[in-house]
Amino acid sequence: EVQLVESGGGLVQPGGSLRLSCVGSGFKFDNFSMSWVRQAPGKAQERISTIDKTARATFYHPSVKGRFTISRDNAKNTLYLQLTSLKSEDTGMYYCIKNGRTWQTYDAWGQGTQVTVSS
Repeated sequence: EVQLVESGGGLVQPGGSLRLSCVGSGFKFDNFSMSWVRQAPGKAQERISTIDKTARATFYHPSVKGRFTISRDNAKNTLYLQLTSLKSEDTGMYYCIKNGRTWQTYDAWGQGTQVTVSS
């Protein structure tokens, strides 16, 4: 059974930082690209970032480019998202995703970790 378990969310002031982690199990982690998807209240779901299985290629949504960094440690089956210079509009539930055949397809979701940016 595929499992994705996120952690690291919380309440942070504007301008602050967080690091999200996602541990994957039940599949060969280093065979798949992985993504982070954000769901904010009242907004459409956004694919924030994607990293390919070797970590040689990445994608960032324009709204987070230069502020967020995706990475992975295949030896630990762990995906990361470093969030810096946080803004109130970054508030939302962040989901770890196991991608399918393309970066736009989602095979499995974690339970999500909440990020709230507020003073």
